[in-house]
Amino acid sequence: MPTLNFEGVVFSGKGEGKKFVSLPWVIFQITKRRGFVPYKGTLNIRLNQQGKENRKKLQKEDGIMIEPQESYCPGISFKAQIDALNCAVIIPLVPNYPSDVLEIIAPIYLRGYLRLVDGNSVKVTVTF
Repeated sequence: MPTLNFEGVVFSGKGEGKKFVSLPWVIFQITKRRGFVPYKGTLNIRLNQQGKENRKKLQKEDGIMIEPQESYCPGISFKAQIDALNCAVIIPLVPNYPSDVLEIIAPIYLRGYLRLVDGNSVKVTVTF
């Protein structure tokens, strides 16, 4: 299976990922299509230059579409790994969404499990 590697630094978001991943229809789709119940929050990574280029490539690949309910935007999900931990990347299909951000979901609280704080470097491998 093809992969893309991403590297960046952890940063705190505005809480929008937490709101999104807490929605019942999102939980249902992630659970059904990715095989895990997502922790109610995302790990935000600010990508380096190579990561931004890889994100553009990734958006052209066939991921799993997260179909929105009315008044929400869709997102695309891809299988991913941080170290040996299985997780997923969510790319919100929102106008003007920053091209240097990668949002990661997992069945656990990633910051706590990986002992991450803002500014820590993270490597993510995405499979498609």
